[in-house]
Amino acid sequence: MRMLLAAALVLAPAAAYAADTAPAAQASAARLNLDTPVETIVADAAGKAVLDADLPGVTTHEHYDMFKSMSLRALAGMAPDKLKPEVLAKVEADLAAIK
Repeated sequence: MRMLLAAALVLAPAAAYAADTAPAAQASAARLNLDTPVETIVADAAGKAVLDADLPGVTTHEHYDMFKSMSLRALAGMAPDKLKPEVLAKVEADLAAIK
């Protein structure tokens, strides 16, 4: 995942995708979801635990500072082979379960 995200970040600057962090029209009502910036999820202890469990290495990625303002949905567009629909569905369900 590290190499793919790094390559994607080199090819498409994070700034170009930062605007894509706005919630989608039908975004989940959950406090944390796939449209929440990664840094906001990480700032929540339970949210960080979900990312660490479901996406190992994403919070410690060497380019974290470059993509932390992006949503997981935006990152999925850059790394579709790593952030597959079934992986995102698991993350979304786990984030929604946070009370």
